[in-house]
Amino acid sequence: MVDASLSRQPAAAGYADHARGVLVLGLPLIGSHLAQMALQVTDAVMLGWYSVEALAAGVLGSTIFFTFFVMGAGFAWAVMPLVAHAAAAGDEVALRRATRMGMWLSVVFALAVAPVMWASAPILRALGQEAGLAALTQDYLRIAGLGMGPALLVMVLKSHLAALERTQAVLWITVAAALLNVGVNWVFIFGNLGAPEMGVRGAAIASVAVAAASLVALGLYAARAPGLRGHALFVRLWRPDWSAMGRVFRLGWPIGLTNLAESGLFTASSLMVGWIGTRELAAHGIALQVASVLFMVHMGLSNAATVRAGRAEGARDRLALWRGAVVVTVLSAGFALATVVVLLTVPGPLVGLFLGPDEPDRAAVIAIGAGLLAVAALFQLVDALQVVVLGLLRGVQDTRVPMILAAVSYWLVGVPLSWVIAFPLGMGAPGIWLGMAAGLALAAATMSVRFWRRFAGQG
Repeated sequence: MVDASLSRQPAAAGYADHARGVLVLGLPLIGSHLAQMALQVTDAVMLGWYSVEALAAGVLGSTIFFTFFVMGAGFAWAVMPLVAHAAAAGDEVALRRATRMGMWLSVVFALAVAPVMWASAPILRALGQEAGLAALTQDYLRIAGLGMGPALLVMVLKSHLAALERTQAVLWITVAAALLNVGVNWVFIFGNLGAPEMGVRGAAIASVAVAAASLVALGLYAARAPGLRGHALFVRLWRPDWSAMGRVFRLGWPIGLTNLAESGLFTASSLMVGWIGTRELAAHGIALQVASVLFMVHMGLSNAATVRAGRAEGARDRLALWRGAVVVTVLSAGFALATVVVLLTVPGPLVGLFLGPDEPDRAAVIAIGAGLLAVAALFQLVDALQVVVLGLLRGVQDTRVPMILAAVSYWLVGVPLSWVIAFPLGMGAPGIWLGMAAGLALAAATMSVRFWRRFAGQG
């Protein structure tokens, strides 16, 4: 049975009630996203302490992996509003069917992209990357690609549990995964405990091991936890459910392409910075990691917005949708303003955390990275707004128009502006970041207009 608390909506809940609800749901999600991000940050830190070349290959390889991953995660993210809507309606069958078919679609996607990661070096050389960097990045992707399927299945189960407000389990399993990643990295990157010294390939091995362990832990919890066992989530998992698969696919593919448009913006930025030089790419990767850690707070709030908007939509409560949207937007904006202060006051020490004390290029990389973090202060404001409004739109199951708005904003505005400001106008890597910020700002503005006028305009 679906928990009764999942289908109840407080009558005429005030803003304080909505703030409490968003934080109760969102704080564990923020924590789990930060723990997930810690996987990438520890990879970057430990590879940076190994060598700048390994860090550059790790940055490029993880960026490419993440680009594919967020596209495939569209099906996992589609599970969240569908399960939230079904939970609000008390429909346990729809809840189970959506999650199962999200798993099916995730596995199919992982198999489809595997050949691209296996043969990535020629593609990277064609895109202007140095031959040595392309080969080292391919070494990373050939191993990391084995973890694509488990990583996407982990996302499906996290979405399922988040929609059922089982966020504490998601948090602690992700924290355990982050700690495991540090240990496996230490063994295989540097060759400790008798293991071979594998550098960037060791980081890839750690990523696969962590994804597999996380999948086992989340699967056991979803199957055996009190209140969830009756869902029988994995019983007859092999049997296709074409109707439910169609619903997940129709909602998920625009989410995946929206994710691709945004992550592709960052991939394009990494490729363009790679044209400038290895030190610039290393600094770009560090700055991107710092900005991404801060962004995880907004991602957690966005997920909470999706769940609560899905519940309000399932209960046909327009007032709850309006008030919840106001609250989550204000919370996200407040945190974004606080991060501006951090990025403008201590950029050098933040960049220095990612580099070994004896690294010959340490001073140059810190100088470049500090300049990028100054631009990231502006970047945070618009990035926060666009991800929160995307979460609200997904909660009301509006995904196709936001996909178009994202593609136009990121690729017809963001990428061309990045190139123009960086190269013809001569601003280099900071110019690339300014162009990205412009694309994100346009996406935030257009999506906000759509949500507030079309879905919450009668709040």
